[in-house]
Amino acid sequence: MHGDLLKQILNSVREGSTSVDEAMSRLEHLPFEALDFANVDHHRAMRCGFPEVIFCPGKTAPQVATIFSRLAAAGGNVLATRATAEQYAAVRAGHGSAEFFESARCITLRQTPAKPSTGVIALVTGGTSDMPVIEEARVTCEIMDQRTQKFYDVGVAGIHRLLSQSRELRAARVVIVAAGMEGALASVVGGLVDAPVIAVPTSIGYGAHFQGLAPLLTMLNSCATGVAVVNIDNGFGAGFLASRINRLAEGASG
Repeated sequence: MHGDLLKQILNSVREGSTSVDEAMSRLEHLPFEALDFANVDHHRAMRCGFPEVIFCPGKTAPQVATIFSRLAAAGGNVLATRATAEQYAAVRAGHGSAEFFESARCITLRQTPAKPSTGVIALVTGGTSDMPVIEEARVTCEIMDQRTQKFYDVGVAGIHRLLSQSRELRAARVVIVAAGMEGALASVVGGLVDAPVIAVPTSIGYGAHFQGLAPLLTMLNSCATGVAVVNIDNGFGAGFLASRINRLAEGASG
């Protein structure tokens, strides 16, 4: 059905009854590939600027490998998040150049030449324990061609560590802050920079931390302006949002 409709659109463009812009508008909603267990969205990149991303939990290794292969066949870069070593082994059997980032729990396949951004996305963590979340953000940013700079383990318990790098931090176009415990780091960073700050509460902390709820509420109640918050441990969401902001800024400056 999608093939017939695509042919119809292309013929109408050739005949002049449909403009290129109108055709692009119609193609933004097509097509998806129906599998027994998933509908693979092949036009996500056209609509949203990056191909569909695979969320691996709850999927078997063969399912992840199949979806990965279908997305790779379209020729774009592929990202799978929250992946296990078993799922990576299944993917790698069909795509030897796929990479597994163990800390980030991400699988990537780069098929298009890298075009690094001009602007930098700063990656900030309160502690080393927050690294899996920020690494998920980093891998997301970098597969989307965004330059990143790390500022790890600079939490408020030793605020001098952050302040010593404030000049470099202020040079970033977007800042992602991942912090657990009470989550105050996002507010501190928000008071130091004029760039958008994306705060990621992590499920790292002691008892009353409530698996990330405490830093989530702290970040939502930040007194620093320019701080937005994603969900607990959502490094991917933060990285994707930061990449979109940076892409828009690149387009505006170009």
